[in-house]
Amino acid sequence: MDIDVFSWWNFLRTIAAINIVAWIVSAVVLQRRQPSIHADTYALRKLQLLLSAGYVFGCAYRSFVPVFDVPRLCLFDSWLSSVIVGRSVATLAELCFAAQWALLLHETARATKSSLGHMTAMAVVPMIAIAEIFSWYSVLSTSNLGHVFEETLWGTCAALLVISLIEIWPRFPLRLRPLLFIWGTAGISYVFFMFLVDVPMYWSRWLADEALGRQYMSLAQRFSRCLKPLECFASLGRLAE
Repeated sequence: MDIDVFSWWNFLRTIAAINIVAWIVSAVVLQRRQPSIHADTYALRKLQLLLSAGYVFGCAYRSFVPVFDVPRLCLFDSWLSSVIVGRSVATLAELCFAAQWALLLHETARATKSSLGHMTAMAVVPMIAIAEIFSWYSVLSTSNLGHVFEETLWGTCAALLVISLIEIWPRFPLRLRPLLFIWGTAGISYVFFMFLVDVPMYWSRWLADEALGRQYMSLAQRFSRCLKPLECFASLGRLAE
C-alpha cells in the first residue's frame, strides 16, 4: 500500500477512535448525572446521545472501511466496501446528525418562543432525507449531478439554521450567547464551504463527465452491480502502487 494512502487511512482511524472514546465518556457522564437531572432533560440528552451514536459509529465504519463511491474506489475488496452497505451506513449516520440539529434547534426555539426556529427545526430532517435520495441516485448511477443537489440541500439547510439562530439571538440568555455565537460561526463557515467549495466541485465533475460523453447505467443496472463489490471495485492500494 502506498505510504500516503496508509497515512491518510491512519488519520481517519485515529479521528474515529477519538470520537468513539469521547462518545463513551459522554455516555458515562450522562449516566452518572441522571439522579441530579430532571426526567425530561435526561430523556432529551439521552436521545441526543443515541443520535450521536448513529453518527459517530457510522463515521467510524466509513473511516475503517473507506470508499470513494462514484468512481468505485475502495481499500478492501469485500462486501463491507460495497456501495449498498457503505451508503446505507452513511445515510443512517447523516440522518442521525440532521436529527440532532433539528432537536437542538427545536428545544432552543421552544425556550425562546421562536416560530422561525420551530419551522426550521421541522424542515431539517425532511430536507436531508431528500438530500439522501439524491446521494443514492449519484452513487448508484455514478452521475455527480445528484451530489450537486444533495450538497445544495445540506448548505441550504445550514443557512436556514444560521438565520434561525440570528433571529433567536436577542431572546437567548446572555450567559449562553457565546455558545450560540459558536454555533452560528460554525454554521456560517459550513455554508460558505458548501457553496464555494463542495457544490462547485461536484458541478465541475459532472460537467467534465458530460464533456467526455460519459454514459450512465440505469439505476437497476447499477444496483445489481453494486451487490457484487469484488467485480465493480478497484483497490486504492493497488492503484497507488
